[in-house]
Amino acid sequence: MTINTHIEIRLKNPIHPGNFIKYEVIEPLALSVTSAANILGVSRATLSALLNERAHLSPEMALRIEKAFGVSMDTLMRMQSSYDIAQTRKRAAEIKVAPYSKKSIEPNTATRKN
Repeated sequence: MTINTHIEIRLKNPIHPGNFIKYEVIEPLALSVTSAANILGVSRATLSALLNERAHLSPEMALRIEKAFGVSMDTLMRMQSSYDIAQTRKRAAEIKVAPYSKKSIEPNTATRKN
């Protein structure tokens, strides 16, 4: 496997930021979900949903993690964005949109307001 192939695979299947936070931040510090939630000032249920990939990482949560644990908010938000892009691309066939062309659009003058 070449480096480019490895990068392409990672981009197609990036990890959820909750997975990263769970295994690279919370567990190495030997914190329980409850303790980490208290440190972050959020409910246990909120943090658990993120760590178990049932919730998206919000900018506010990313900032809380940066302040508490020193993990860059920007990095965490890029992880979330990459994850969202990959998940949406997997559903691309379900999203029915035709490419734009001038020929495919006929102006409807009856509904236009001047």
